[in-house]
Amino acid sequence: MTVQQVLLLLLLWMWLPHPCHTEMLFRRTPDLRPKSFGGRALGNDGKAIHRQKRGWMWNQFFLLEEYTGSDYQYVGKLHSDQDKGDGSLKYILSGDGAGTLFIIDEKTGDIHATRRIDREEKAFYTLRAQAINRRTLRPVEPESEFVIKIHDINDNEPTFPEEVYTASVPEMSVVGTSVVQVTATDADDPSYGNSARIIYSILQGQPYFSVEPGKGIIRTALPNMNRENREQYQVVIQAKDMGGQMGGLSGTTTVNITLTDVNDNPPRFPQSTIHLRIPESSPVGTAIGSVKATDADTGKNAEVEYRIIDGDGTDMFDIVTQKDTQEGIITVRKPLDYETRRLYTLKVEAENTHVDPRFYYLGPFKDTTIVKISVEDVDEPPVFSRSSYLFEVHEDIELGTIIGTVMARDPDSASSPIRFSLDRHTDLDRIFNIHSGNGSIYTSKPLDREISQWHNLSVIAAEINNPKDTTRVPVYVRILDVNDNAPQFAVFYDTFVCENARAGQLIQTISAVDKDDPLGGQKFFFSLAAVNPNFTVQDNEDNTARILTRRNGFSRHEISTYLLPVVISDNDYPIQSSTGTLTIRVCACDSRGNMQSCSAEALLLPAGLSTGALVAILLCIIILLVIVVLFAALKRQRKKEPLILSKEDIRDNIVSYNDEGGGEEDTQAFDIGTLRNPAAIEDKKLRRDIIPETLFVPRRTPSAPDNTDVRDFINQRLKEHDTDPSAPPYDSLATYAYEGNDSIAESLSSLESGTTEGDQNYDYLREWGPRFNKLAEMYGGGESDKDTS
Repeated sequence: MTVQQVLLLLLLWMWLPHPCHTEMLFRRTPDLRPKSFGGRALGNDGKAIHRQKRGWMWNQFFLLEEYTGSDYQYVGKLHSDQDKGDGSLKYILSGDGAGTLFIIDEKTGDIHATRRIDREEKAFYTLRAQAINRRTLRPVEPESEFVIKIHDINDNEPTFPEEVYTASVPEMSVVGTSVVQVTATDADDPSYGNSARIIYSILQGQPYFSVEPGKGIIRTALPNMNRENREQYQVVIQAKDMGGQMGGLSGTTTVNITLTDVNDNPPRFPQSTIHLRIPESSPVGTAIGSVKATDADTGKNAEVEYRIIDGDGTDMFDIVTQKDTQEGIITVRKPLDYETRRLYTLKVEAENTHVDPRFYYLGPFKDTTIVKISVEDVDEPPVFSRSSYLFEVHEDIELGTIIGTVMARDPDSASSPIRFSLDRHTDLDRIFNIHSGNGSIYTSKPLDREISQWHNLSVIAAEINNPKDTTRVPVYVRILDVNDNAPQFAVFYDTFVCENARAGQLIQTISAVDKDDPLGGQKFFFSLAAVNPNFTVQDNEDNTARILTRRNGFSRHEISTYLLPVVISDNDYPIQSSTGTLTIRVCACDSRGNMQSCSAEALLLPAGLSTGALVAILLCIIILLVIVVLFAALKRQRKKEPLILSKEDIRDNIVSYNDEGGGEEDTQAFDIGTLRNPAAIEDKKLRRDIIPETLFVPRRTPSAPDNTDVRDFINQRLKEHDTDPSAPPYDSLATYAYEGNDSIAESLSSLESGTTEGDQNYDYLREWGPRFNKLAEMYGGGESDKDTS
């Protein structure tokens, strides 16, 4: 152990309030107690039970923490008065840390600590001790419990739970306002000495803040700290143990303090007068410009409300507060006119919406400015005297009659002349027209209220000097009614009279309609055009009439149908009337007056076959005929299918057939007589490259004279195919098996060309037209190759 360690232990020993020995000797207590202390008791068998006196005398063991010596630290000594020193007893230790942290000498009873002990890990240990006979292993002393308490030393500095604290306090707070409390903890024993007694002090942050030494509460130390001057402060707090005395351990923490805003600054306009301009043509609601008052505060303390409090334009303009930008947007409230007024003056006020009563003494929290708005002149379009026009006109007016006049003027000082026109999209039938100079609207076609009662027109006014500036106005033309339509039957009446009808019997009730619409309403009168001996009309005076019979009994065999002319007239001026004819059939009826049959031919029909059944049968026959016709038409209109089904382009292809014919006697593939006698071609010879269907009728060509040279024949056929519209739209090679007589080219076949000794000349192929150019190039090329070689 070094000298420094010895001195440190001495100092700690002096600081202990109740010093005690670290070595305790346990002896059997002297026999000074009363004899009755031992006591006697009787067992179940009546024998006396003697209670032995304890041979241990216990006290607590104390051990200093953080021992730094090289040897085991001595704790204390266990000793029994029965120990004669001959080694016959054995001491046993059990409990917390026995055998690992604490060991005991079996012979002497000395207890040692094997390593350094930290009180902050565990403050005391509970162990049990026993002395037994080494030879018999029987206990000579009963097991007893004792405690080893660890004495604290100042080996832990105060610590804060947070390295950095964040706090805030309102600006302009009074001195002593609590900001935040910081608390440090010390792991040392607070009940032993001053190792855990903490004192707080401020190392950084003066003179703005202070701290209570015993509680760690940080408070403001200066009055009227203004956030607008400084917002952030950093304070360093120290916590020191040993009551703050020299030699104590310490820890620090940092506290970042922010001054929060209060409404201690009124809004201020940067300018006393603001000038704005706006064209006179700006519509209502147009934003002219903005005004903004600055406020040194933030958040809701800087919120400002703008209003117009005075000026000659309070009814012409509005101001709206923009919450996100804290600006006042001035907008147009009513239409502007440069010719009427050119300058407006407004007095605008900005006031805080959240005022703190504690700072009323700082002055009114509002400010004002003057806003001057200049109206700029623009070339305005014409202005009509009214926003819309309504003209009423009777439908019987003559063409060219003026129905009304629209008026417009140029609002500019130049007063340019106006030209009027009709928007033809609103008058597609061109019923109306307008005088371009004075705006008079007149008719150009007859009017008919029954076709259209209203006409909605749009009149365009434009300056002659600036036709692009136009204005539109709606013109509503209402067509007034004139009694120019006669009343007619409301519906078609299917009227019949029974053969057994009696005189005065009602057979039909009729009504009428009129396209006209008189002011007093419709009123119709019904009468017969002439006196009728069979029927009469009785006017009900409610725009209906009844048709009554005038005699008893009718016979459909004599007269099956009666025609009854009825005159219908109205009561408007001029009176209009029309004659409608009722067709009255004579029918057979049952006793209740229900119609059974109306035609005389119905008597010859079977009793069970009605008219409806005949109609159904006729419809079925018509449907069957239509189905048959459609089926036949579909069969005839089948799609043509070419024999060559390749999807590739078949132009310039040679169609070859690998089957051989049967010679001249085989006439199935072709008719050899056709080559010998072309006049023998059939009129309806069909092509063999498509399915035989309806084709162009082949043209009849003049027959060639007998013994015509084959080359002339082929040339003739080439010309025909070049001009024939029914020929296929691609080149093809027609192979003819008959060569003809006395051919200059002799055989056209290439089968014997290999045996020919002389060279042949194929230049005549170029004379046969474009269809043989390919053959001419093939055979003519070979000739030239020979010449060159």
